[in-house]
Order: sequence, then C-alpha cells, then structure tokens
Amino acid sequence: MRTLALEQLLPSGVGYAELKVQENRTANIGFLNGSLVQNNTSSSGGIMCRTFLRGVWGLASSPLISEDAMRKVIQKAAANAALLDSKVGKPRIILPQRSAQGEYLFFTTKARASIAQKIEYLKHLDDYIAEKYPDLSSRGVNFGQLDMQKQILTTDGGGFLGMTPRAIIVVWMSIDHDGEPIRHYELAGGFGEWEDHFEDPSEHYELIDRVYRELMEKKEAVWARAGTFDCVLDSDLAGILSHEAIGHTTEADLVLNGSIAGEYMDQPVASPLVTLIDVANTWNDQLCPVPVFIDDEGTEAQDCLVIERGILKNYMHNKESAQKLGFPLTGNARAYAFSDEPLIRMRNTMIVPGKDKIKDMIASIEDGYYLIDPSNGQADSTSEFMFGITRGYEIKNGKLARPIKETTIAGVAFDMLKTITMISDDMQWLCAGMCGKKQQIPVGMGGPALKCKINIGGRS
Repeated sequence: MRTLALEQLLPSGVGYAELKVQENRTANIGFLNGSLVQNNTSSSGGIMCRTFLRGVWGLASSPLISEDAMRKVIQKAAANAALLDSKVGKPRIILPQRSAQGEYLFFTTKARASIAQKIEYLKHLDDYIAEKYPDLSSRGVNFGQLDMQKQILTTDGGGFLGMTPRAIIVVWMSIDHDGEPIRHYELAGGFGEWEDHFEDPSEHYELIDRVYRELMEKKEAVWARAGTFDCVLDSDLAGILSHEAIGHTTEADLVLNGSIAGEYMDQPVASPLVTLIDVANTWNDQLCPVPVFIDDEGTEAQDCLVIERGILKNYMHNKESAQKLGFPLTGNARAYAFSDEPLIRMRNTMIVPGKDKIKDMIASIEDGYYLIDPSNGQADSTSEFMFGITRGYEIKNGKLARPIKETTIAGVAFDMLKTITMISDDMQWLCAGMCGKKQQIPVGMGGPALKCKINIGGRS
C-alpha cells in the first residue's frame, strides 16, 4: 500500500480532522465436489478525511491515492462540515482525546506460499474427504483471507500504521437423509495470514473426521421440545450472545438512540457471576482475534469493562459519544472501508471464565439441553435475541443423550443473564466473527460455557 506524508497535508483552521489511507486485500479459493470453482484476489483502497466543526462532521473520500487527491478530499470534508454547521448552528464542542501513536504490522514472518501451493493444499484436503467419506452427497473446502492495512493521522496527535490479517479455511459436508439434506461444517485459522496457520494439510485430518462424525450424528437427531429449560451454552454461543445480545446494546451510539442499556447504568443486569469485557487487544498475554491498539480516531484502545459481577459499569465509546455522555474514551471507533466513517464497534467481546467444570455443569441438569454450535442470529436494542442452533444434545439425568435437530433459542439477554448459575473455567474465541452494523467488520467474540435457563424452539 502506498503511504503519504500526511503531516504535511493537515489542514489549518479546522477544529479536528482525521486523515486516512487504507487498503483492504482479499483472497478466496474454493473447491466444490473436487472441482476448483473459485480462485480470486482483489484489492480496494483510497483516502478519506473527516473533519469536526462545532458539533457536526464533514467527510469526503477518493479512490485516488496522491497528495493532490488528499488536498482535494480535505477541502471537500471541511466544506461539508462548514455547510452542515451553517444549517445546524451548534455551540462549539471540544472532543476529548487520549491520542496515541504506533505501528502494528502483523505480516507473516514465514516464507510466502504461492497461489499454486495454496490450491494444492486445499485439493489435498478435498481428496482426503473424497477418499475417506464417499457416501457424502456434497462437500466443499473454502479459503478466505482479509488483510486490512491503514495509515491514520489526526490533528490531536494520533497516528497509526497497521495491518491486521485474518485467514480462514471452511470444511463442509452434506448428506441426504430421509429426503432432506443435512449439512455440517467447521472452521480453522483466524488472526494471521495463510502461512501462520496452514503448513501441513494432515494437521486438519482430525477436524475433517470430526465434521463427518458430527454430521452422521445429525442423522439420528430428534426434535427438541419447545419451552424453557436448564441449558448449558457452549463457548461459541456465549461469544455470540456477548456480542449480539449484550454488546450492541452497550455501544454508546445505540445508547444515545434509545438502547435499553441506557436505563441500567450501575444497576444489576446479570448474575453476580457474570463479568463481560470488550477486550482491546490482549487477553491472558495472548493477542485476541482482532487486536486493536489504536482506533480509527487515533485514540489509544483500552479494555472496556461493560459488566462487572453482574452490574452494568460502562458503555463503549468514540470521541463524540464520550463527550456527550461524559465517559472516558475506550477506543472503539472503527471503519471497514477507506470511505466509511468510523462507528462505535466492538473489538473482542467476552464473558470472563468462572470456576466450574463443564462436566459438572452437565451433571447438574436432570432434563435440559447442551447447545454447542450457533448459526446466524439477531438482536435488537431491547436486548431481545434469537439465534440458530446447529448442533446440540439432550441432557437426561446429568448425562448427554440424543443429538437434537437444528433449532433456535430466544429471549431477553438482560433477563437471561440473571439465570446464570455456573460458568466454566475454560475460554475459547470464535475465529471468524464478522459484525454487520452498517459496515461489515471483523470482530472477536468468545467466552466460557454458561449454565442458564433459556427458551428453546422445537416440538412439544
């Protein structure tokens, strides 16, 4: 990515301004039933300027990356802010700042793999599936990589040059059973480039065998019973619950627009066992799936303690929301494309592990469910949620029983959190979380397993 001497281009006479040069690079390779059906790379990038003038923003962008284009973008952004200011006429506002500067380039340090080598690697995985499991009706192996590289400079002293990569392989299989297709999949990879995750295809045999074994279990699955049951939600479900049902309600822009969390500050919203954090970059001395050290407003990113022992303590902020609500900055302003405005976005949202063992959590339930894999779901600013469940088991007399068919769970997150009575002592991050709040963007979400009461869909 071409970089610019941004310091020389900063405008004068503007209250606050951000300058950004960004390039997103993607690569996708896919096999379907043994045929290579996808092999493409793409790149999109450009420059953006955003200015703040007495409470209003002006934004302009261009796909051209040059000093001349940047000067024009700066002029347009300042003109847009001045036009809005002439219509709105807000009093002068000074944005808070906790500016930081740094360089965080997470390029792989290993020898680069060629596209031909990547195709051969994926073909090896597909051949393994085809040879060992010929009874499948369909199969696929897909690879996707996203590299986000940004250079940001702000007039209050913020500066950032970073490259954050993510590389994922998806293995999926399908069978026909009683006239209906049944499908199952697993992911591998996460934060890093291809070379950081994929050296030897045989390392994924165990994952492939597990996908097939769990797919075969689905042939024997029964319907869950509809109703409210004691359940154990596995770590992936705890992660998506943390993000979708709780995290979004505590993003300060949504609070300012009426989120239910705006009524609960310093009040109990969960069991005293629950502590929920939006982690900026590092947890237990390990980089999180989406490490953010400086956000898109040049603010030092810090962990945001959202819920502490069941009490709502903080919202996630950008500069404007922190100024309006009088809270410290958290460094949650992030944008996906070069032309996008930074929004308040989660980074790595998790529930802190407890002290229980998952076997003890299952053993404590006489009649309920162990719910493991989520599919897509949705939640709103009231914290009402509904998520799909693609894999789970009955729990009978403290032991796992029959697998269940795909179903849904639903409820009000702040009510459900109060029913949590046990939290496991382990922790797992989802490796491929994406958030679609106006702009797609990679996020981390994770957690331990939770024992709670939850509404499950099914047949009575």
